[in-house]
Amino acid sequence: MKAVIIEDEDIASRRLKYLIEELAPDCEILTQISSVESGLKWFAKNELPDLIFLDIQLNDGYGFDIIDQLPTHPPIIFTTAYNEYAIRGFKYNGLDYLLKPIDKTELKKALQKFTSITDKRQDVKTDINAIRQLFAKEYKKRFMVKIGNQFSTYKVEDIAYFMADEGIIFLHTLNGQKCPIEYSLDQLEEILDPIQFFRINRKFMVSVGAVEEIHSYFNSRLLLKLNPQQKDQIIVSRERTTNFKKWLDL
Repeated sequence: MKAVIIEDEDIASRRLKYLIEELAPDCEILTQISSVESGLKWFAKNELPDLIFLDIQLNDGYGFDIIDQLPTHPPIIFTTAYNEYAIRGFKYNGLDYLLKPIDKTELKKALQKFTSITDKRQDVKTDINAIRQLFAKEYKKRFMVKIGNQFSTYKVEDIAYFMADEGIIFLHTLNGQKCPIEYSLDQLEEILDPIQFFRINRKFMVSVGAVEEIHSYFNSRLLLKLNPQQKDQIIVSRERTTNFKKWLDL
């Protein structure tokens, strides 16, 4: 089996290569590609591998941009730091997906799935357009809020964060305004662009523009300084810290 890794984070790429070689000693990693530009050049000069590990978002574009230029392509295992809710459709359109940081057990299952399919000589078709639609989703652009008899509209780009307080979700703007909205944080995760907003714990969902400072905190957590500031400490929960760093490209 010959495989190609398309991943723009050097540490993540090297770790994935190490895990693949440990779990599938017969797998030859032909190359580790870190950008759309280098990927297009490599595929133009080389034969297709048996399997592609594809990161969704690269520094100079999307992994899709490479696949789009190929007349055909082998099975694809997607690797991504996106929250699971944004990629739940991958199982229906790709061979498999792996959520970063890559879990060894999940990688093993994905490799076994590939082996099973190839042993049966099944033709695996990946619907790139269907997966692309997950990222072309129309996310909410504004919120209309009623306060008394008056309605106010807030553009998403002007929102700093959402905060849960005694069962009510409050919208906080970058210029310090605050108002209650009729959404839960779970609902906001579904309707807001995951590139712009990240839920850091049970109480807060923050925009990328609101994060001013990040500090290490005990128990492998992170302490944030947001704009506008909150009197209480804003802490990224332990289970969300790794993906938060990926989200901010730390």
